[in-house]
Amino acid sequence: MKNISPVVELIDVSKRFGKITAVGNVNFSLSKGAVLTILGPSGCGKTTLLRMIAGFESPTTGKIRINGKPVQAVPPYRRSIGMVFQNLALFPHMTAGENIAYPLKMRRFPPQDIPELVERYLGIVRLTGMEDRRIHQLSGGQQQRVAIARALSFNPDLLLLDEPLSALDKKLREEMQLEFRRIQQKIGVTTINVTHDQREALVMSDEIIVMADGVIQQSADPVSLYRQPSNKFVASFIGLTSLMKGTVDQIEGTTVKFNVNTTSLWGQTSSKFHIGESVEGAIRAEQVRVHTEQTRPVGMDNVLDGVVEEQIFEGDRMVYQIRCPALDSAPIFVFDHDPAHNVLHRRGDRVVLSWNIRDLLVYPD
Repeated sequence: MKNISPVVELIDVSKRFGKITAVGNVNFSLSKGAVLTILGPSGCGKTTLLRMIAGFESPTTGKIRINGKPVQAVPPYRRSIGMVFQNLALFPHMTAGENIAYPLKMRRFPPQDIPELVERYLGIVRLTGMEDRRIHQLSGGQQQRVAIARALSFNPDLLLLDEPLSALDKKLREEMQLEFRRIQQKIGVTTINVTHDQREALVMSDEIIVMADGVIQQSADPVSLYRQPSNKFVASFIGLTSLMKGTVDQIEGTTVKFNVNTTSLWGQTSSKFHIGESVEGAIRAEQVRVHTEQTRPVGMDNVLDGVVEEQIFEGDRMVYQIRCPALDSAPIFVFDHDPAHNVLHRRGDRVVLSWNIRDLLVYPD
């Protein structure tokens, strides 16, 4: 079987600005047609990484290959890369069609072929018939689609997205996440997306890289990343997670008992610990059950008494913040995804929390 090289490959790539390391020793590869999202907080190095792939920045060390060829000496305009920027960078004096045609003209496509290509990509992004509209006559979501169509019109080997949805309101952003996924799957273009929005990463990606302080913390498919975070940073960055510190008291294979003051908790770990070591437990809000004293759970691995401090109604769910005296009053967050039918717990109510061993992940402190 013929070995197919990845579309993008980074080998030991670092970028320093003076004494500051923005990106440190990054390695990854991306196969044809896949969508990779680089996820992380502001200042983690994700945009610098994208700019190096695009050619706007040069690595301090390491190699970047596109389609198996080194690109360090190749200027951005000679790399077969389409880009959608955070500010979209559409030309306001041009129509939607003219914006889409612009990269085709710059790449000297045959003039007679351009109208057909513009029409094709307008159809792909569901803007057929809007080629004569000025940019200011389009909604935010329509402008977004024009930017995507322009980036795809010359059939690039790689599409780079630099937080292009961040300026949209929540509802439109979520709609565009699904719309982009539809477009990408239809076209099959290899894509790297940069965002700080965890939902966007989970919805749009085949693979996610989580970065912090210029370093890759974890690389995995969305399901594995969410269910099996490799460290407490990833666990706390993805989803709403409660953290609790303690010391190891007992180890049974991958099961760990650790004490928070005089309270014992049981959890799962992939790390090697020794008795007395400081650890931190992490549990997702959707994994915690909340009960009343009258419906106190039986057979659960961890059970704690608590008091409701906050309740926040988000439409499709209720979010509780609960204080547990046994945990030094560290807050525990709980999701109730059926608030219309379940018991409503109000501020000051005494409740009982429970969760299973497998749901409490234990990491080095």
